[in-house]
Amino acid sequence: MPPDLHYDAARPRLARLTRTLVELGPMAETIPLARPNVTQAEIDAVIAVLKTPNLSLGPKVPEFEEALARYCDTNFAVACSSGTAGLHLLVRAASIGDGDEVITTPFSFIASANCILMERATPVFVDVDADTWNIDPNRIEQAVTKRTRAIIPVDVFGQVVDMDAIDRIAKERDLRVIEDSCEALGSRYRGKPAGSLGHAGVFGFYPNKQLTTGEGGMIVTDDVAVAESCRAMRNQGRDGTGWLAHGQMGFNYRMSDINAALGIAQLGRIDEIMAERSRVYSLYRERLAGEERVSLQHVSPDVDVSWFVFVVRLSDEYAEADRNRILRLLSDRGIGCSNYFAPIHLQPFYVERFGFKPGDFPVCEALAARTIALPFHHELTEANVEFICDELRTML
Repeated sequence: MPPDLHYDAARPRLARLTRTLVELGPMAETIPLARPNVTQAEIDAVIAVLKTPNLSLGPKVPEFEEALARYCDTNFAVACSSGTAGLHLLVRAASIGDGDEVITTPFSFIASANCILMERATPVFVDVDADTWNIDPNRIEQAVTKRTRAIIPVDVFGQVVDMDAIDRIAKERDLRVIEDSCEALGSRYRGKPAGSLGHAGVFGFYPNKQLTTGEGGMIVTDDVAVAESCRAMRNQGRDGTGWLAHGQMGFNYRMSDINAALGIAQLGRIDEIMAERSRVYSLYRERLAGEERVSLQHVSPDVDVSWFVFVVRLSDEYAEADRNRILRLLSDRGIGCSNYFAPIHLQPFYVERFGFKPGDFPVCEALAARTIALPFHHELTEANVEFICDELRTML
């Protein structure tokens, strides 16, 4: 059959396909939930390291540490393989172990509680504030016992916790404060950088974070003993006297020079990266203004937020099943989305080990049943955000 007859025979099907694509609109192009903000500067930085013999234990890790310590206004920074690793090292550095208790939030990524279990201590959950979604300082004091050794507050979605209230309790009860700022690089509390407000803080650099190293994390502190202990523990407990000299129990929690080079380049662009995220947050906020069926995390006037994700909370008329239905519908329309977070205390192994049950932390549970994380990254356009918000509204 001649080529033109092939075309004529296919024309009706092509017309139907074209009409379908037009009707589907943006659904034809998936909008991812997150995407790292990586430019040629980061690519060049990584390639430069690959051309050297120093892929690990080279000069880039200390360079990254020094740069981040300056950025956070702390004396020391200790790079590690993940935010989780950083939290674990700080729990060990505080000599927390068997029989000890650590107060934290049930509304978080699970690492903020697992790091306590890693040292055989017990996480003691305190419910969250219904507006800020952070741990409620007014509930902390009643959770303190003679076994309490520390508090691990979490800067949820980039909003720094009420550190003045937590610091007051910690000083009165002689407790350590390990600030989980894994989601909050660039945020500030009363002008002070997130992570610098407790005895030590931790950042995570997974690809959906404000700054990414692919995988990685960073401890920041003003305590020289904590910094030195964490440096040794991240490197198999080596005491500095020789490669096979191990002064204490340790781990392979090192960051490679490849990851550190990526981090240095990202940190050099951090203001630009944060501005892009702020732009997208503002677009969402404007588009959802006046929508009474959803609410946003209340931002404390003491906090300047460097946003990690964009999360909406459905109003109380919606049940968890309604939220899950909306997540499925959004996904069907090509919109990346997720629940953020599931309550830690209701994870199966926490229920099995500690006997937690629904109703133990009602504010957290009501929040977790109604949260939806929408796409949030630098590539989102005003049209993308308009489409996402319009689709969300049709599903409410």
